[in-house]
Amino acid sequence: MPRLQIGEARGKAQRVGGRRWRLRLDPEAQTDDLGTMVTVLERAARHPEKQSRPDSPMLRKPPWLRVRAPGSEGYNATRRLVREHGLATVCEEAACPNIGECWSVGHATMMIMGEVCTRACAFCNVATGKPSPLDPTEPDRVGAAVAAMNLSHVVITSVDRDDLADGGAAHFAATVAAIRAAASDTTVEILTPDFLRKPVAAAEMAIDARPDVFNHNLETVPRLYLTIRPGARYYHSLRLLERVKERAPDLFTKSGLMVGLGESKEEVMQVMDDMRSAGVDFITIGQYLQPTRKHAPVDRFVPPEEFAALETIARAKGFLMVSASPFTRSSHHAGEDFARLKAARAVA
Repeated sequence: MPRLQIGEARGKAQRVGGRRWRLRLDPEAQTDDLGTMVTVLERAARHPEKQSRPDSPMLRKPPWLRVRAPGSEGYNATRRLVREHGLATVCEEAACPNIGECWSVGHATMMIMGEVCTRACAFCNVATGKPSPLDPTEPDRVGAAVAAMNLSHVVITSVDRDDLADGGAAHFAATVAAIRAAASDTTVEILTPDFLRKPVAAAEMAIDARPDVFNHNLETVPRLYLTIRPGARYYHSLRLLERVKERAPDLFTKSGLMVGLGESKEEVMQVMDDMRSAGVDFITIGQYLQPTRKHAPVDRFVPPEEFAALETIARAKGFLMVSASPFTRSSHHAGEDFARLKAARAVA
């Protein structure tokens, strides 16, 4: 069986607010092109905290952001696999535009600690509410799934779990350990929450799990945090990334940024400088796409040539690895990028 790469979420009915809802396609979509199509649950159940907000206009996507609806043989095979193993994926939960491409070649990003987040970020499509207790069998099930799928690289992310004393750090550590035990040749990348208002020992527990890549996204520029990422604090997130390098200098660190939310080029460059000051090795920059009319509106669609310019600037600032394009997401091409990251360190 060829080795797959998961960068890498369950289409079963999900229980939100006491009712079960199934994924559906946005009824406003007119064609099988995903120009205005997003995968969402019943909006009132999925994002109850956003229902009092006025609708925001949804800009028509430019040609470079249009993708075909998924449905290839490879996509369906990956879909069956995640169902069989009872996995949740951020690919589905966050309505990622790359799901057709990634799933067609066996890539998917596993999302642990449930499908309901305790935060209500204005950009995110993951359901908000009161999450269920942690499933103690989940780490072993993830490890078994990684082994069964013969993965060469896996990305593990999660919802925010502010309800837990350690923010879910022990669950991350247990999941990494389970993958190491079940699939020792698989490299592991974790994309963690910020562990805000948790003991320092919580972040240290996740670091000490020794993933191959420790990723935590800054998401946007400091000026926009209050409206875009109100439950987080920019400098706390930056400090988490710095702490990883202080405690485990050899670990690769990674962070991502969305553009198209109203930030300036100068603000993006300042975030790059802040990341480099914290020792971040790998930066990802992608276009923000508005999940629903209740989410933050797109300020503008950044053209591909501007992404190319941002990549040039980031490389000049000393990042070992840069991925910048309209479709760039944290786990997009994660396995291939990890190989390039190791190669870049070897010659640095």
